[in-house]
Amino acid sequence: MSNDEYLTAAQLEAHPGLDDWRCLSRGAAAWFATASHTDGARLVGRVLQVAAGHGHPIPDLDLRQRGVQVRLPRGQDGFSPRAVALAREISSEARGLGLNSDTAVVQDVQLTMDTADPGPLMAFWEVALGYQQDGEEDVVDPGRRHPPIWLQGLDAPRPHRHRIHLDSVATQEVSVATHDALVSQGAVSVHHGYYATVADPEGNEVDVLPLPEKSDRWQQSGTEDWRLVFAAMACYPVGSTARAADLVAGVASLADDADLPLSIDLRADQASGCIVVTLDTGKDLWEVDEGYLGLARATQQQARALGLSADTARPRFVQIGLDAADIPRCRKFWCAALGYVEDPRPDVTDIVDPRRLGPVLFFQPLDTADEQRVAQRNRTHFDVFLPHDRAEERLNAVLAAGGRVVRDSAPFWWTVADPEGNEVDISVTVGREERWG
Repeated sequence: MSNDEYLTAAQLEAHPGLDDWRCLSRGAAAWFATASHTDGARLVGRVLQVAAGHGHPIPDLDLRQRGVQVRLPRGQDGFSPRAVALAREISSEARGLGLNSDTAVVQDVQLTMDTADPGPLMAFWEVALGYQQDGEEDVVDPGRRHPPIWLQGLDAPRPHRHRIHLDSVATQEVSVATHDALVSQGAVSVHHGYYATVADPEGNEVDVLPLPEKSDRWQQSGTEDWRLVFAAMACYPVGSTARAADLVAGVASLADDADLPLSIDLRADQASGCIVVTLDTGKDLWEVDEGYLGLARATQQQARALGLSADTARPRFVQIGLDAADIPRCRKFWCAALGYVEDPRPDVTDIVDPRRLGPVLFFQPLDTADEQRVAQRNRTHFDVFLPHDRAEERLNAVLAAGGRVVRDSAPFWWTVADPEGNEVDISVTVGREERWG
């Protein structure tokens, strides 16, 4: 490979030394299984060192109790020689730590909204979710933690309220400012006290919350850095890779000592030049297990001992709601489609990524008497991008769970409808550049 040769997704996966990596919608990803947070923190530290040695921005890193996901972005011209070298060296570091990859874990989830006029919708969703415009058709999370939204042309009018909506849970001050900004744009808002339901110009809805003052925090001392945004979350901008590695190692050790799963995400923030380390308990877990309060205090103390200050405006949780008449049947389908599992609590309808990498999906009852709304095809659907060697397996699982193929565009995607007509595209990236450029 020459110093100026860029690789397509297919070429990258065929390249020597890159067996751990799979190409998805916006880059290449690898998952390395670990036995603990601390084992994962060792790999994170090595990755930070390797990236700095290559003069490469740090890849997106998602540290979990049982593994680490590493993501490398695809450039406009493909995967650069420097990115390829970095991927190979990360795999080598993982092997040196005795860690194995699992290509079945990685996937990308995005939402696609059909629209007659993308401009107003882009402006709405940028504000509603704190997203940024990316090209002419996409709005994306600048922190790359929440699913992007692709706005594509509407093939026919679908005027009725549809069955998918989003929850945007930010800090209380940010949520109030978000709600006010959307209303000032002319958005229709229905206030429910703790939250408000706001509709974009075409009727797509988002719940913005929480709105009551100080409803987003623990009252106990020692938790001032944390915000309760369905998940308990703290975000620390860090000025150097060495200090980021120290924070991750310390927090990982605390989480292992507490025997509590904690998500630790690292992102290079282009605007500030910092690495943002986000600590995240996962939805509701801080309420289920009282031990998270002590872990929050200990991690805050650890961060402050390193001279770090939390950015309390950053925490945000985004989840997706789907209305269904037969919730158990739809849950089964969507667990198969997303590779998720059911939340075991009897009083919730959530399904979750077992490794806490993807967005939570929850279900609400659908009034079947609203026949026009039930019959209308949704304006929003899911796209799940999978490794090319895993897509057929996922498709078969979805069909076995009650799905039906409504469009076969093999080998690049299959549009599958759940038992009530909600759609997901099972998608593959590898080979598209060779086919379409």
